[in-house]
Amino acid sequence: MPIAALATIVAASLAVAILLRAAAWLPMARPSARSLHVRPVLRVGGLSIIAGVAAGLAWWPALPGFSPHAAGVLGMALVLVAAVSLIDDWRAVRARTRLAVQFVAAFAVAATFPLAIGAMFAAMLAMMWMANLVNFMDGSDGVAASAAICGFVAYAAAAHVSGAAALPFICIALACLPFLVVNAPPARMFMGDVGAVPLGFAAAALGIAGVLAGAWPAWLPLLAFVTLILDATLTLAARALRGERVWQAHKLHYYQRLNQLGAGHRGTLVVYASLAFATSATALVCVVVAPRQGWRALAGWMVILVLLFAAIDYHWKRREPTP
Repeated sequence: MPIAALATIVAASLAVAILLRAAAWLPMARPSARSLHVRPVLRVGGLSIIAGVAAGLAWWPALPGFSPHAAGVLGMALVLVAAVSLIDDWRAVRARTRLAVQFVAAFAVAATFPLAIGAMFAAMLAMMWMANLVNFMDGSDGVAASAAICGFVAYAAAAHVSGAAALPFICIALACLPFLVVNAPPARMFMGDVGAVPLGFAAAALGIAGVLAGAWPAWLPLLAFVTLILDATLTLAARALRGERVWQAHKLHYYQRLNQLGAGHRGTLVVYASLAFATSATALVCVVVAPRQGWRALAGWMVILVLLFAAIDYHWKRREPTP
């Protein structure tokens, strides 16, 4: 095992152990009408992912699509996003403040890409949206972490096929593994904003840079993370159409409704982890065997997911009212 990967997994595992021991002094996610849990759970488990990634950084080769200067900008942007997210975990930060910080970070990273103004702002929106949607999807045990592992493994494999550096993506996936062990049902810690927001931001930034560098086709990042993207996007679009305040916490994502319909945390994890694995595996098969079929594969999985979400919506509307 490369030393970077070993350092990553060891540091992330140690961080998980330290966080569990220090839980009494750390912020907790308290049960509420908008949560799926019935007891307080440690909220800043994402610090273990950051610790793992940081431990392996010194041995990373160049990131696909990033010059040393651009990689430094990405690193500073992620530190900035993680810092405001940690503060938000500890004591609430206004949504407009969080978004302003994410905007500055996304602008700094997008400015390093060789893009026209319109495309640059599209890249910024993609980074900000992915950062927040991973956070939205971190509400049921193991869902976001398993999706992140599958997605970054897909990045690593696609980079390897194209001859680009795969190690950074392997390290990010490995950094998530110890956290997943304690985030699987019944969860002993959550990722929190400090883990979910930078992880989503990185997934988008690295995905776009890989496309621009020719490390993978444009459809690959979308297909690797399509389950998270579609669940969050369709949910918020539906809430907006109903005139609801989309920025307020809720438990109406499709994965949350599946959980409440009887699947529970274990059943929901099985469904969503299976989907993440299947879509990422499809992406890899397309990269290796049929790159021109990637967009068709993405469209096919979107149809499958929409049908699944429609079934969840149907059963949700038919369920008996809660007394």
